[in-house]
Amino acid sequence: MTEQRISVMITQVIAMERIVRQGLLYDFYGVLLTEHQRKIYEDVVFQDLSISEIAREEGISRQGVFDLVKRCDKTLEGYELRLGLVEKFEKTRESVQSIHQMIQEYQKTQNPDLIQKIEGVAGEILELS
Repeated sequence: MTEQRISVMITQVIAMERIVRQGLLYDFYGVLLTEHQRKIYEDVVFQDLSISEIAREEGISRQGVFDLVKRCDKTLEGYELRLGLVEKFEKTRESVQSIHQMIQEYQKTQNPDLIQKIEGVAGEILELS
């Protein structure tokens, strides 16, 4: 694989991670945006419409759409900074995956120490909520 191809793949992964992050932030905090902000943000992030298409459809400038999306990103990140709901969600999901793996291992080995580990992880989840 060439260096250029690797660079393109890394750029694509970063773009996908950004879209996933935007989606999570929107899922948790999107209701706090205005209806107009939600519509345009959804068009950009979820419908993958171009800024030009949205500008034409909404009767505003491309720069206006771009600025609104950036402002929404900043607003959603600000909510996350203050409330941390996405971070708690991701930690909880990781803990549940860990419990799932330990249960599978316990079913194979019947190791009683795993029950204590599972209880510990479950306690951590309860502390997050």
